[in-house]
Amino acid sequence: MISSSHSPQPGMVLVFPYLPYGEAWDLQQSLAAQRVDNDRPDMLVLTEHEPVLTLGRTTKPEHWEPRWPELRDKGIRLHQTGRGGSVTYHGPGQIIGYPILRLRKYCSGPKTYVQKLEEVLIRTLAEWRIAGCRHESFRGVWVRTSDTCLEKIASIGVRISRGVTMHGFALNVNVDLQPFTLLAPCGIEGCTMTSMARELGKSLDSHVIREQIAHHFGEVFGIAWMKE
Repeated sequence: MISSSHSPQPGMVLVFPYLPYGEAWDLQQSLAAQRVDNDRPDMLVLTEHEPVLTLGRTTKPEHWEPRWPELRDKGIRLHQTGRGGSVTYHGPGQIIGYPILRLRKYCSGPKTYVQKLEEVLIRTLAEWRIAGCRHESFRGVWVRTSDTCLEKIASIGVRISRGVTMHGFALNVNVDLQPFTLLAPCGIEGCTMTSMARELGKSLDSHVIREQIAHHFGEVFGIAWMKE
């Protein structure tokens, strides 16, 4: 079990029930610059976006271009990003987390950081009796549907600049899964995406899920959340 071994650090959670992707990117850059200058504590931004595709550093054209006309016709926009990983879809009903952290306070490096993000989401899913797990070959959080089949329920793609983290994770709660079928999610051919709503057969309250994510994030990283 991954957990923090240091004394709790002060931090803040910013919640935006909805934030356009472009505005969220501008906010991340502003918060990260302030964190570098020690003008802000460590932060976790939780939000949802309009339907968009985001392209990470390892994206290849074949991961998304063949079906792009169909995606574009659905009103889905495209954004190039500087995060790790390949292409993914964001949309309403998917909770996005953007941790803005001074990494060395919590982790030995990026690999441990990603493992801790996975742990946060696995613990959140466990609150709903969804058994999230890791994949031996791919990052993110998965749900086992058989002995040989895993479906992905959360994606992770991060960037670390001047020692401060950006980008983060996307947890499928009530999101429409159809757009994922028109691309290779995270660059994984044949990857099937699932959601909490699909696993449980019912819609969920995003407000509750956000609170659970913040709680488990604080536990795993050893952060005591302050009020604004």
